[in-house]
Amino acid sequence: MAKKGKRYEDAVKQINQNELYEPKAGLELAKNLAKAKFDETIDVAFRLNLDPRHADQQVRGAVVLPHGSGKTRTVLVFAKGEKVKEAEEAGADFVGAEDMVAKIQEGWFGFDVAVATPDMMGVVGKLGKLLGPKGLMPNPKVGTVTFDVSKAVKEIKAGKVEYRVDKTGIVHAPVGKTSFAQEMLEDNFRTLAEALIKARPSGAKGQYIKSVTLSSTMGPAVKLNPLKLV
Repeated sequence: MAKKGKRYEDAVKQINQNELYEPKAGLELAKNLAKAKFDETIDVAFRLNLDPRHADQQVRGAVVLPHGSGKTRTVLVFAKGEKVKEAEEAGADFVGAEDMVAKIQEGWFGFDVAVATPDMMGVVGKLGKLLGPKGLMPNPKVGTVTFDVSKAVKEIKAGKVEYRVDKTGIVHAPVGKTSFAQEMLEDNFRTLAEALIKARPSGAKGQYIKSVTLSSTMGPAVKLNPLKLV
């Protein structure tokens, strides 16, 4: 196991390991304990009482954080005809059709999010084995397969983040940067938590959210009270 630095160890000492913090206090602590020389991201991990192997216990969606994530995301749109201009005017970084499919097949992945109009999915489907494992495949569940490409691109650029339960039952997502004002982090966290609670699947039993932890990129974990998130 790698040895933790003195800065990290000092930060750990400022956390009461026996306390489950409420979001406001937890976010303030995570923000204040971030001591790196760059603007760290504050991430949250929700451990859900789910078994993702079952179809009725899947959680996946997307939400627009009111203050954005602090990260600029590069958007590729698969479209033709008038939708090309619409995507470009909305701020898409790359727009194309078969030409973009060929480029990706050659090994290009210079984008963070892919959006496609429904009529392009027959072509984009060829990229399933390439985009799927990277989490880049357009999906109607998160609003990236749509004819309203303008709205999709603008939301992504404004701070839309996707969330998905992994095979261990955890959802990871960013809630902002340590440079954000406290109120901005609180708004973002509340928006994400509310979306996750609303996304509770039919197969969830008992206490849905088992535990929640916050941490900055280089900082220690701060445990939150899963019963007092919103």
